[in-house]
Amino acid sequence: MSGDWAYQVRVNLVDEAAKLARKDPGNPTLKPLNDILAKHHAKLRNQLDAFSEYVAAAEQHGQENFPLYKWTKAVIEDPAKIEKHSKAFSIHVAGEEVYGKDVADALEAEIQPLVGGPLVARLSKHDSNPANNPQPPAQYR
Repeated sequence: MSGDWAYQVRVNLVDEAAKLARKDPGNPTLKPLNDILAKHHAKLRNQLDAFSEYVAAAEQHGQENFPLYKWTKAVIEDPAKIEKHSKAFSIHVAGEEVYGKDVADALEAEIQPLVGGPLVARLSKHDSNPANNPQPPAQYR
């Protein structure tokens, strides 16, 4: 069944690159990464920004409709987690958060040479199998 999972590639950027990616994503400093993303019709999505938008939507539309609200709100209020997630980016391809393994593998292979350089601190690929993804701690369920 592993072939049926959807995938997502994620990057952690170095401090300065993360700030640029959030505030000035077209900055020439990011060109090596942006060239790869453009080839795959992909964009970076900052995790802290995504979490903040999720919390805002829950507060506007009713928390009962957002099962991860309490957990996500706790994350965006924790200074250590703010620091961590401000550098973390998921890669969305053609507007999709998850995509096929072939797309994820190609992205991963092309971004890998940037790891350890002036832009990318870390690269990872995740699948949609719930067994491989964190579940909310008991106090947030």
